Amino acid sequence: MTSEAVRRVQSGSPWEESFGFARAVAAGDRVIVAGTTAFKGDMLYGEGDPYEQTKVAFGTAVEAIAEFGLGIESVIRTRVCLAHSRDVDAVGRAHKELFDSVRPVTTLLVVQGFIDSRVLVSVEVEAYRGAVDS
Repeated sequence: MTSEAVRRVQSGSPWEESFGFARAVAAGDRVIVAGTTAFKGDMLYGEGDPYEQTKVAFGTAVEAIAEFGLGIESVIRTRVCLAHSRDVDAVGRAHKELFDSVRPVTTLLVVQGFIDSRVLVSVEVEAYRGAVDS
């Protein structure tokens, strides 16, 4: 696959610049969204609220796949990392509200923590865009 067949988008997160990564990358028929939290710029949305952080993080991820002309119906995989297992019900409720109609495969993990201790949730999304002309 040539570098022209790979397209990247940024969301403006300061971590994208400092760590050198893209918010989302399209390669062939896949669009993969990097780990995404409820930060928008320097502001964390839903501080202390795992449900709200999940909705905001997935909202940012869905905005990223929209850059490639895709919507939520194109999502085939999600990954959710939680800081606390006690938040699984709130996070699951937010996930179901967003993805119940498309039912992607998902992985849910409890992790040791995040770079910023106020972050309770990080999400990843993978979408399928079908046959792509290259």
